[in-house]
Amino acid sequence: MTVSLDQNPESALPASPIVALAGVSNANPIRVLLVEGDQIFREILSDELSERRFVIRSFGDGGASLLDSLATAGDADVIILDWSLPKPSGIDLLLQLRRHGVNLPVVFLTGRGLPAHESLALDRGASDSIDKARGIEVLVRRLKRAVGVGKTAADPQTDKRIVCGKLVLELSVSRAYWDGGDLGLTVGEYNIVHLLVSNVGRYVTYRAIYDRLHYEGFIAGSGNDGYRANVRSVIKRIRNKFRDLDPTFAEIENYSSFGYCWGKQADAS
Repeated sequence: MTVSLDQNPESALPASPIVALAGVSNANPIRVLLVEGDQIFREILSDELSERRFVIRSFGDGGASLLDSLATAGDADVIILDWSLPKPSGIDLLLQLRRHGVNLPVVFLTGRGLPAHESLALDRGASDSIDKARGIEVLVRRLKRAVGVGKTAADPQTDKRIVCGKLVLELSVSRAYWDGGDLGLTVGEYNIVHLLVSNVGRYVTYRAIYDRLHYEGFIAGSGNDGYRANVRSVIKRIRNKFRDLDPTFAEIENYSSFGYCWGKQADAS
């Protein structure tokens, strides 16, 4: 099957709603903005995704043309960024997109699946980080999941909240507040806090926390238990954000080699 690759950032994408996680229909393809510096890999990936009913607009100049035409982001569902972009780097490009109000899910493609790269990407607000060696089918599943999570967060909900002592979780906007102050949690960090608070007084395993951060069965890190280091890193970032507002914060407790729990003192409502 021959697929024409659109390299022109000024061309228009067809209008379509964000698709659900369940799959992609012919009428509602997932619309992707792809920023990849390697031309050969960019063309191969564009063809592979196009054959799987994705609509691709690619940028090969390090994202400069994407930043110059940010209106295109309003017609997309997800952004794929090459980790090894020169200037701006992939991380810097993500931060610039966020400063310009582009809140689409961002998925990083890396040449090496290093835990440090994954942690940095998630810390900066990316939805996922994937080693290029994992293959097209894994990427397709993860893109669908990223778009599905973004759709869920964007769907209007009734004004519901979880209150646990000084903590307030606003479910409709996925925001967390401590003693009235916005914690500024990323989506992944918010999901972990929501999981812990939903199990007040009960320890949640490292594996369950990591599944909430990604999806059930996600594999990363070194060895069978490599994910634990990533969980500890995320929990450390979460604690630090709480302590920026309250230096005495100590609600997240650890049971060595098992997991974490939200403190037993407060009841959730």
